[in-house]
Amino acid sequence: MTLSSQIYDFLDTLAPRELAMDWDNCGLQIGSRNLAVSKVLVALDPFEDVCREAIAVGAELVVTHHPLFFDPIRAVTDETAVGRAAALLIRGGISLYSCHTDLDIAPGGVNDCLARALGLESIETFGSENLLRRGIIPEQPLAEFLEAVKTKLGCPGLRYADAGKPCRRIAVGGGACADAIPDAVGAGCDTFVTSDVKYNRFWDAFDLGLNLIDAGHFYTENPVCTYLAEKIRGRFPELTVQISQNHKDCMKFF
Repeated sequence: MTLSSQIYDFLDTLAPRELAMDWDNCGLQIGSRNLAVSKVLVALDPFEDVCREAIAVGAELVVTHHPLFFDPIRAVTDETAVGRAAALLIRGGISLYSCHTDLDIAPGGVNDCLARALGLESIETFGSENLLRRGIIPEQPLAEFLEAVKTKLGCPGLRYADAGKPCRRIAVGGGACADAIPDAVGAGCDTFVTSDVKYNRFWDAFDLGLNLIDAGHFYTENPVCTYLAEKIRGRFPELTVQISQNHKDCMKFF
């Protein structure tokens, strides 16, 4: 029998809690440390569709990147999406564990997964919090690299700023890392792939001579789900571990 506490302890070796940023809320969100687990569902977000899927497939544990709770919770009701998701898990006797900024920073985590998904070689950690990754690709026009990013991450579209340079030295930061544009420039990169970029940040990158690509929050972080599932399967071969078929980006292009 595999206890949930064994899985939590293992996840803490992949994404040590001490790496998490001060504002974050990682770790056990809902449930027990003494739950017998036979099936695990992995997803980027713990939203209602994922919680319903966990019930449908008989998972006792959901492991996600994004936490369900960020701000102090004053009530859990069916009047909010967070409350409805929490209620589904609690009624189903399902635990929820999240690895967030600790997994962003940890070796092998979100940003290493993104770098590998984009085919970067000679991957290195850089930045003030060891958050970002940089690497190299065969030199190519920006248009060619844009097509590769879109294909490899499965993005429906990209936003970008063209600084007039070919792509060779690439920086990546899954999720909202556009504030690290100066770090990417200082690290000698010509191109930065991230998401959630504000209007003025595109101008900042353009002025600094940096190609900037916004590939979407979901798509820059989603590769880590495969990593988590593979690691859990490898450590606990007796478990059934599957990646959610319902988690998706709610933002669409018209």
